Parts: sequence; structure tokens; C-alpha cells
Amino acid sequence: MTVDRTVDAVSASAQPGPTRTTDAPALEFRPGRWIANWDAENKEQWEAAGRAIARRNLNWSIFAEFLGFVVWQLWSIVVVQLPAAGFTFSTSEIFWLISMPSLVGATLRIPYTFMVPRFGGRNWTIVSALLLLIPSTGLALCVSNPGTPFGVMLLVAALAGFGGGNFASSMANITFFYPAREKGWALGLNAAGGNLGAAVAQLAVPIVITLLAAGTVNLPMAGWMWVPLILLAAFGAFKYMNNLTSAKGDVAGSVAALKEPHLWIMALLYIGTFGSFIGFAGVFPKLIKDYFPAFSSIAVGSVALSLAFLGPLVGSLARPYGGRMADRMGGARMTVSAFAAMAVITLTMIWTLPLKNFLLFLVLFLMLFTASGFGNGATYRMIPVIFATSSRAARQGASSVATQRLASSALGLISAIGAYGGFVIPQVLNASSTASGSYTPAFYGFVGAYVLMLVVCWTCYIRNAGRNAMGHV
Repeated sequence: MTVDRTVDAVSASAQPGPTRTTDAPALEFRPGRWIANWDAENKEQWEAAGRAIARRNLNWSIFAEFLGFVVWQLWSIVVVQLPAAGFTFSTSEIFWLISMPSLVGATLRIPYTFMVPRFGGRNWTIVSALLLLIPSTGLALCVSNPGTPFGVMLLVAALAGFGGGNFASSMANITFFYPAREKGWALGLNAAGGNLGAAVAQLAVPIVITLLAAGTVNLPMAGWMWVPLILLAAFGAFKYMNNLTSAKGDVAGSVAALKEPHLWIMALLYIGTFGSFIGFAGVFPKLIKDYFPAFSSIAVGSVALSLAFLGPLVGSLARPYGGRMADRMGGARMTVSAFAAMAVITLTMIWTLPLKNFLLFLVLFLMLFTASGFGNGATYRMIPVIFATSSRAARQGASSVATQRLASSALGLISAIGAYGGFVIPQVLNASSTASGSYTPAFYGFVGAYVLMLVVCWTCYIRNAGRNAMGHV
């Protein structure tokens, strides 16, 4: 029995925490849309007013985070159209434009986690939404002139990382609004809604900049088209969201989590799952363009590139089902299965590339995205269970509240580290292309990484389940 399955019964009852039914202080609504005396665990307060307030904040949080993912992924689809717009960047420079938003976005996730307690969830959502105007308008201005220096383009691409940071602050904010018994579903909706932004961007941008531009390439529209929606998100946050006085940061919890070996093991696994999702989402349009240059006409090429949205779409939709299956078969077993599937699918894709069959290539990549989505849900589900049973705090008899705070900090840090996969995958493909003129060595490297992560997960959380239950890795 795996460590995560061993504690399923315990965590299922312990993690939600007690539901308080005693009288709680009345909610106090202060200027600036601040709410005091918020206690989502109090059933009367939750049913009387809390649920409606939390749902309203969740809806606008999803919309703002959705746009964050849109902006984060804009360059992944724009770069493949740069040659048609008169730009003459090298393959290496193109990959840097793809990977730089992920590098900055992953890094920003760490400070963004602490912005909600510092400024308030509503206030920071307004600010983080308005910050998206900088990379979106900057992109529109840069791509309007083929003479724009590469350094300027790279800087603007880096600013798209603002969108990647939004995930951390959005998830942290919603955590404070919901009771423990409903956090999983609320956070799942918030995460899935954000992830879908990558799919929508890759669907809509090729259509808008080509088919709706009378057979030409109107690249600036890739940035301008999102400005009204960004302004709407900022207005909605200003008008309808709230700040909670009870939202407190946990720097000490983050420092303690960094000392846990389990954090680094799970971060490695999450790089393999979420890192693959966001990394392949970024390079999928370019891979289609490079492997199938026959799609030379603007109209046909835009349709083929639009199909790239299916990858992030199926990966996003698979994520909650990965968590649900992990509830049944254990997170470690589900994660091992996901890595096994990703390795086999990648190998099959490599071996069938000589067939030059676009439909087969598309189907295999969609299967790869699906497997990564299942893995995302499974690994994320493992984290709170492991930290509730195997962390130093748990071994020393800390309270469930303390271990939950530790697990919450670990979730934030692991989500940030995992996002670096969005930088690593394009750069590995770039190095492979530069050294050998082919992406095949990189894909073999990914297969090796998946096998390694499978072995790590199996060794730490299945084979040594008895030891892990005592907190040893």
C-alpha cells in the first residue's frame, strides 16, 4: 500500500477540518471592499452570505487568471508567424522568445504568492490584471515593425511572464475564501479555468491575425485583441471582488517547506508533469510548423496552427480527472502510470515521424498532453497527503493545522518550480536542433527523463511505502 493511499482515509476526514456551527462575529464590510470576521469554516456564516461572496470572487479570479495564461502563451503562437511578417530571426532566437515568458513567469510565482496577504486579493487582482496590458500592448507595438531589434523583442516576451505569475496569487487568494471541505473543487476550477487560457490563445490568435485579416498577417492584433478583456477583468475585480483581513502570509511555512526533502522530490515530479504541459504548449505550434512545412499558405497554415489549441485543452480537462483517479488508485500509482504513458507515447511519436502523417502526429501529441494532465492532477493530490504524514512537522506530532500550512506552502513552491519546465523544454529542443539539426535527440532525452521520474516516484512512494509512512525518503 502506498504512503499516499495509506493516509487516504485519514486525510479525507482530517483535511477538511471541523465545521464550526457556533455563532461567529457578523461580517464587517469596510471601505475598499475589505471584509473582516471572515470564517468560511463557520457553517451559518458560510450558508448565509459566505458562499455567494466566495463564488463571486472565484468567478472573477478565474477570468483574470484565464487572461494571465492567454498573455503568458501569446508568444508561442506569434513567433511562428514572424517570418511571414518580415522578421528574420534564427531558430535559436525563436526558441528564446518562446521560453523567456515561462522563465520569468515561474520566477514571479514565488513573490506573487505573498502579494494577496500584503495588498488584499481584490487589490492585487486589479494590479496583476492591469500589468497584463504591458506585455500585450508591447507585443502589438514590437511586431508591427520588422526592424524591431531582437533584444527589445526578448524583453517584451519576458514581460509576458506577468501572466504566469498570476496563477500563484490567484490560487492563494481563493484558498482564503473557501472552507477546507470545498477548497479542492474551488481550486480545481480556478486552475482549470486559467490553464484553458493557453488553449484559447492558440485557437483564437491564428484565426484573428490571418483569416480575419483578408489573407494577410496582422500580427499586432495578437496583442490588441486582448486589451478590452483585460480592462474588463480589472473593472470586474474592482467592482465585485473583496479583500479579506483574515488573509495572512506564511513566510515561515515556506522556509520550513524548503527544508523538506519531499518538496524537492515532488518538485522534480511536477516538472515532469506540469512542466511538460506548459513546455509543450509553448512549442507545439512551432513543432507543427517545422515538421509540416507543406502548410505553406497562410490560410491552410493558420488552420493547422489553430489545431495546436487542442493540446492545452485536453491537458487542462484531464487534470481534474487525474486527481479523481488518484483518489481511487493512489497518487503515486497514478503518477507512475502517467510517466509510463508519456514515455511510450513520446517514443511512438519519434518512431512514426518519418511517416509525415499530420493526423497521427496530432493524435499522439494530444495523448501526450492528456497523460501530462492526468499526471498534474495526481502529483498535486499527493502533496498534501505526503506533508500530512511524512514531513518533519508530522513526525514531531504537529497539529493538523500546522501540517496543512506546511502543505499549502509546499504547493505554492512546487507550482513555481514546476513551471520552469516551460523554459527547459524549448531550450532542450533548441540545443538539440543546434547540435544535430534535429529535435529527435531532445525527445529521446524527454523519454529518459520520464523514465527517471517514474523510478523516483516508484522508489520513494511505492516500494518504500512503509518507510515513507514514518517520514523517511
